[in-house]
This record gives sequence, structure tokens and C-alpha cells, in this order.
Amino acid sequence: MSAPAGPFHVASVDYRAAFDELRAVRETVFVQEQQVPVELEIDASDPRCRHVLARDGGGRPIGTARLDPEGKIGRMAVLRDWRARGVGSALLHALLRIAREDGLDRVSLHAQAGAIEFYRRHGFAPVGGRFMEAGIEHQSMQLRLDRPVAVEDRGAAIATTTAIILAARRRLWIYSRELDPGLYDQPGVIEALRRFGTAGVGGEARVLLHDAAAALRPHAPLIGLAQRLPSVFAFREVEDPVDRRYPSAFIANDAGGYYFRALGHRFDGETERDARARARQLADSFDLVWERARPCSELRALGI
Repeated sequence: MSAPAGPFHVASVDYRAAFDELRAVRETVFVQEQQVPVELEIDASDPRCRHVLARDGGGRPIGTARLDPEGKIGRMAVLRDWRARGVGSALLHALLRIAREDGLDRVSLHAQAGAIEFYRRHGFAPVGGRFMEAGIEHQSMQLRLDRPVAVEDRGAAIATTTAIILAARRRLWIYSRELDPGLYDQPGVIEALRRFGTAGVGGEARVLLHDAAAALRPHAPLIGLAQRLPSVFAFREVEDPVDRRYPSAFIANDAGGYYFRALGHRFDGETERDARARARQLADSFDLVWERARPCSELRALGI
């Protein structure tokens, strides 16, 4: 079956009130797919945990995860047809926000072997060796919440950028030299931007470029998306000689998330998901340059 189209949303839920929805997802993924014994899947920790639930546009449950009082993330499950569509990142981001609100300085988890790379791209680091749990190979991982997380490669850059876009409420600021081939043309990033643009909340994404002509490479999907949603996406090109010497690139949202690269032509940098002061600082500096920059009307006119 092909992956379904349409939006989804993630919310914190009461365990007892949402028990049937949580169990439906978890039993499908863990018990039916992975053959985990049902008596191990539902445990005594469930009532103590904070739970988040992803629902599709029709209100049907499609994903879930939980956070216990000690900061351990678990029971991360997404229905098969919704995987690789940003649901897992959105669930994880929601739990990290809850953890910060609860004053935790770190979180941990037991990642299934096939999910280690997913968590690594979100800043989690392995702790110790691998082990077996419920008949499945796992790896302990940990994330510090009291410091920026290093982004070290393109895979982590894509996951980080996608998560920041999905967490945005109404505003995104994107400062890029030429739309970063390998980042802003990736399917997961474009899908997240499409969801932002079609959410119907009056969103606005501002994109500052150093070289608009270079961004017009063949099949630039972000420009094509912006042409379909011109009320949401706006492009300007930096002209001031001082501004053009700025070497960095970043994306920031209005929920306190940012991903900053000191050297804009590289993917390595740092990110935080709930650093409102730093995200606001980046947005303010962006807006100052935006006012001096040239509107890229040609990007709206070209049919790419």
C-alpha cells in the first residue's frame, strides 16, 4: 500500500482517556509486526508516563510514544503506512518539549538496532554496548537537554531541518546561500514545508538567498512549492556588500527551534529545539537583513 496523503498532528494525551488509541497503535507495531509478547508491551510504567499521540487528518491514531518521570523515552511506534513521513520526528520533538517543561536536563532511551541512526540524527549518543530486549537488539542512547546538539553530517542536517519545520507554529526564517543542494531539495524537508504551507494557520516562511540565480537549478522543488503557495513563501536576495560577507546559514522557527551552521556551505553545525532566546536572536538578525534585501520576483514568475 502506498503512503497516505494528508496532514497529521501530535498532542499530549491522558493515558486512561486515550488508552484504546495508544494500544491500537502499539499492538499493531510491537505485537503483530515485531512479535513482542503482549504481556511485555503493556507494563506497570504506562500510568506513570507522559504520552503523546499522532492522529491523521481524520482523527485516527497513527503513532505514539511515552516519557517516564526519570526521562526515559519509550514505546515509540508509527503505523507502517505513515513511516518516513516525519511522524516519528514530530513525536520525538513533542516528548523533548515535555521533558524540558518538566525540568529534565537529559533524556534516554533504548533504541532498536534499526532505529539507532534515526535517534543519532536527532542528537542522541550511544551509551555502552548493544543488548537484547524482548528478543530484539537494542542500544542505550542519551541526549543532553541543557546544551546545543551537534549536527555532524547531511543525514543529521536533513532530520534536524525537518523537525524544526514540523515544530513551527506560524513563522519560519531560512537563511541559505543557494538553497543548499542536498538539504532543501530532499523529499522529507519538502514534505514538511508543504505541510507548513498548507496548514491553514496563516503561516509565513521567509527565505534569504545570497545567490538567487544559483538557486534556479533544474528541478528546485522548494521554488516550485513556493510558486504554488505564494502567500506563504517569500524570497529575497542579499545585496548589501556587508551582508553578503556573512558566512553562515540557519533555519529558525517561532517555537524556539533553530539549526545554525557557522559556515553556510557545510552541513555541520548546532541545533536546539527549545531555545527561544537564541531563535529570536537569529530571527531578529534575519529581519534586519530582509529589509535591505531585494525581493526575488523572478522566482515567482518562472515555471520550474
